[in-house]
Amino acid sequence: MELFEGIIKTLLEHEGYWVRQSFKVNLTKEEKRAIGKHSIPRPEIDLLVFNPVKNEIVVLEAKSYFDSPGVKVAELFQQHDIPEGRYKLFTCENYRRIVFARLKENLKERNLAESDVSLRLGLVAGNVYQNKSDEIAQQFTKNGWFFWSPEMVKEKVSSLAKMRYENNTAIITAKILMRN
Repeated sequence: MELFEGIIKTLLEHEGYWVRQSFKVNLTKEEKRAIGKHSIPRPEIDLLVFNPVKNEIVVLEAKSYFDSPGVKVAELFQQHDIPEGRYKLFTCENYRRIVFARLKENLKERNLAESDVSLRLGLVAGNVYQNKSDEIAQQFTKNGWFFWSPEMVKEKVSSLAKMRYENNTAIITAKILMRN
């Protein structure tokens, strides 16, 4: 999974974002109780994606699922009072609210963001079950969330092949695959 995250990080950086990979959120005991799971491990955000123009951080989940059925719409849009499953930030509003509030505090404490930064949830999918990317995109747009479908990822990786040489695995791979 880290390799997919690394490729997505490269794509985002080439679009002007600042990206931090694998960020752990330090919840307090009280916050864990408020979530409904007093022994929950620290949430790990795949990618924090900062847009300096908008003063916005996208809290991004990167799910490759290449050799599996893919992201399933039914799982992604379930609603839970207590976080469970693969898509906790998407399916449990209370969990998302608490994690986002603590994340903002953690970022401020580490001088990585100002208090007025806005947070937005997002997903990049390498594979979507039954090609239902449009359904996900519609729901994400409705919620104000960020989404890159497998088709978008493929298009963005292909565009890396047109870039000038950089000593970057994703760019070099794209150049090899897109050669005539």
